[in-house]
Formats: sequence, structure tokens, C-alpha cells
Amino acid sequence: MAQHCHFCGKTPMTGSNVSHAHNVTSRKWHLNLRSVKAVVDGRSRRVNACTRCLRSGKVVKPAPRKAQVVSAGS
Repeated sequence: MAQHCHFCGKTPMTGSNVSHAHNVTSRKWHLNLRSVKAVVDGRSRRVNACTRCLRSGKVVKPAPRKAQVVSAGS
């Protein structure tokens, strides 16, 4: 299932478009998903997270990598 949040499990909702003439067609409300790097089970992974989980702090971002020191040759 591609369209789901890794943290809260939220999935797209279905419903109906209803016109003024009461013509009914099916439609889908998609999530506001973002692909982010997060710490999952102690490892850094790229996961899909909804913006509500990002704002509420359920997503733990990995620590930034340390820059390598490149020494000049002699």
C-alpha cells in the first residue's frame, strides 16, 4: 500500500462528489504525504509520513552526518 503514513497508518478516504443535479460520482481524498528520512527501529530509513505526524513530533529525524576533514597533501 503506497499511499499510507508509516507512523499513524492513515490511508486515503473515499466518498462521493454530489452535483446540484444530485449526480453522484466516487472520489478520493488523498493524504498530504512527505518522503522524509526518519529513525525507525534504530536505523535511518526513508519513509512516507503525513504532515500531521511531522508537525506533532511523531517523526524522529536522524542526527546530521559529520563532515569529513580532508587534509592538504604535502
